Amino acid sequence: MSERFIRNIYYYKNYYLDFFETLDSEVKNKFNWTLKLIATVERVPAKYFKHLEDSTGLYEIRVEFGGNIFRVFSFFDKGQLVILINGFQKKS
Repeated sequence: MSERFIRNIYYYKNYYLDFFETLDSEVKNKFNWTLKLIATVERVPAKYFKHLEDSTGLYEIRVEFGGNIFRVFSFFDKGQLVILINGFQKKS
């Protein structure tokens, strides 16, 4: 059974990819799983993907692994296109 993608995910320049390369393989796997969820599920749980309050169209992708929290900022372009901007590990 093949997955049906309802959203395309793109990267703005290399900011996300540079961040992704700094991560451990287990965290990379969790990010890949989360991005696939965002691309294939109509209503993504807010635990993984939510609109940032007091922003105009800015979203946060959130990944937890081993007690660490990682975040990636993103936005929609034309509804079904998700653009990943940059990521970081939350320290506090």
